[in-house]
Amino acid sequence: MDSIKRQVSTYMQGSEFGDSQLKNTMAAELEQRLRVAESEARSLRVYCGYDVTAPDIHLGHTITMRKLRQFQDFGHNVSFVVGTFTTLIGDPSDRDKARAIVSLEKIKGNAKSYADQALRILDRQRTAIRYNDEWLAALTFRDVIEAASLFTVQQFLVRDRLQSRIQKNEPLYLSELLYPLAQGFDSVFLKADVQIGATEQLFNLMACRRIQEAHGLKPQICITYPLLTGLDGKMKMSKSLGNYIGIAEEPDEQYGKVMSLRDELLNQYFELVTRWPPEQVAELEDALRTGRLHPMQAKKKLAWEIVASFHGDVAADNAARTFERVHQGDGVPEEIPVLEISKETTIIEALVEAGLCTSKSDARRAVAEKSIRIDGSLVEETGFVVQPREAILQRGRRRFVRLVPSR
Repeated sequence: MDSIKRQVSTYMQGSEFGDSQLKNTMAAELEQRLRVAESEARSLRVYCGYDVTAPDIHLGHTITMRKLRQFQDFGHNVSFVVGTFTTLIGDPSDRDKARAIVSLEKIKGNAKSYADQALRILDRQRTAIRYNDEWLAALTFRDVIEAASLFTVQQFLVRDRLQSRIQKNEPLYLSELLYPLAQGFDSVFLKADVQIGATEQLFNLMACRRIQEAHGLKPQICITYPLLTGLDGKMKMSKSLGNYIGIAEEPDEQYGKVMSLRDELLNQYFELVTRWPPEQVAELEDALRTGRLHPMQAKKKLAWEIVASFHGDVAADNAARTFERVHQGDGVPEEIPVLEISKETTIIEALVEAGLCTSKSDARRAVAEKSIRIDGSLVEETGFVVQPREAILQRGRRRFVRLVPSR
């Protein structure tokens, strides 16, 4: 396989368009663009845009970031575009209702956190971080009207999410329909050869091609990837649903969460959230399918890879040992947080003070779910009294706090 075909195979791994013909077309255009660029001794201009409604990144967000890193590793120019302007509009592509308005101050705070976390994956020295208010805020009303004249309202309303909102008589704001135009100007300003994004954004990315052509540019290649399924095995990964793996979480927590994955999600995670090349992914998938690799062993490989990619090999080795000691040997980690107890207290108060629960209602829910233990014994009553003595307070299978009496 020559270098260019290998690149195409790498970038297209895990991609999803909902249309096999379109996928083949984009792959063919990508190969041709790569060959032309090679003959001209230039690199491709590649970007992905991120609206920053929250400051934290979970594993699902990293799919496109890993693809950007793959382009970097092959020597291409990558722009990480923070939607400091488009976040004000809100992309309706993957939403059943309008996004809540986010203040500019919050957007800027989120933007810095988002970019800092993304650089755990991207090559810091070769990443251009751009903020799209730089060019979008300078557009004139004429610019917007000229771009809008390239499309019909019917084209914009054909998307399933928007049709659903119309049928339910839910508000659909005009500003939301302008989102693809704003994204199109990103592609124009950056003179993009390639834009990547989520499958739900395919309409937007294809609209960008038309806007680029109207500005005399060669249309970009679009590559889209599915949303990552969360730990529940049903819904997309989301912090609000609690089915997420945060990239800033501690190694033991990340490792343990990966080990809780449903077996049927392994192939998706292999393809979308690892650094593994296509041939390694194919080998693992075949080994799973034929029974040569047990799902438990596959999860251990995946968990190690994910922890190592964010925290390093040593942290991944330690997390693996901790998991085997705690979850396969019924042990307790050697190093866990310590909470001093000065007097008798309720289990609810102890859980909140220990940081194992975020609130009293969360603590009551944890007890009701039978996920709380003291020294291995299940706590079943919310009125349980914790004595000021040394004990191990545990939530679930991975979170521990050592209780000690105050001196």
